[in-house]
Amino acid sequence: MSNTAIGDALDAAITYLSEHPKEARYTDSEARAILEAGLAVTVTGPDGALLRTDMPKSVGGAGSAPSPGWLLRAAQASCLATLIAMRAAQEGLTPRRIEVIVDSESDDRGILGIDDSVPAGPLSSHAVVRVEHAGAAPDKVDAVVRWAEIHCPVQDAVRRAVPCSVEVGRI
Repeated sequence: MSNTAIGDALDAAITYLSEHPKEARYTDSEARAILEAGLAVTVTGPDGALLRTDMPKSVGGAGSAPSPGWLLRAAQASCLATLIAMRAAQEGLTPRRIEVIVDSESDDRGILGIDDSVPAGPLSSHAVVRVEHAGAAPDKVDAVVRWAEIHCPVQDAVRRAVPCSVEVGRI
C-alpha cells in the first residue's frame, strides 16, 4: 500500500472512530498456545496465523524456534517501525528505510524462581530507531518517531503495568 493510501486509510479510521467512539474499544483476537513437545509451543491466531516458540537448550528447550521473550522484543520493534511508517504517511513523509532494534536486560534468577524478589520478565527495555529519509527536516522525523513511541500499543504494554489475569481450567 502506498503512503498516500496508508494516510487515507488512517484519516478514514480516525474520522469514523471520532464519530463512533463506542466502536473504538474491543476485545483483541486471541492467541492460542499449545505445548507440543519438550518446551516447544505452537501458537495459532486468526486467519491462519501460526508461530512456534522454544526455549534455549540451557533451560531445557531444544532451541528450535525463537523464545517468547525474543518475540516480545520482535513485537516491540515491529510495532514501533509500523507506527513510525503510519505517522510518516499521515505527515506526508516517505522514509526510505526504517530500522528499529530492541534489546532488553533480564535476570534469569526471576524466571528460574531462584530469587522471588527478581522479576521474571525484563528489567528494562531499550529501542534504537534509525530512519533514512530524504528531504525531511531532522526535527520533523524526530517528532514522527516520538509520536510513534507514545502511540505504539506494544511499547505501551511494555512501558506500563497492564492489568492481567489468569484463569485455570481443565481439559
